[in-house]
Amino acid sequence: MAWQLVFTEQYNRRAARFLRRHPDAVGQYAKTLKLLQANPHHPSLRLHALKGKLSGLHSVSINLSHRITLELLITKSEIVPINVGSHDEVY
Repeated sequence: MAWQLVFTEQYNRRAARFLRRHPDAVGQYAKTLKLLQANPHHPSLRLHALKGKLSGLHSVSINLSHRITLELLITKSEIVPINVGSHDEVY
């Protein structure tokens, strides 16, 4: 089953800012989005549910330093990215 990525305008601005700050991560970011769309449960993404103030959201890893927080809408097979950045920036 393929998942649909649904990008909001707010996320697109955050992603553009992230990619300007981290041009070395462009390839890893693109690979993460492709893998997320194909199989969000792939082990290399390290998908996990968040707790506390981010309860209801999930996180995937771009690399050891950077994450994407997202909302999984299971019934519609949609993934809505919320934020992208370093561990401290997104949590």
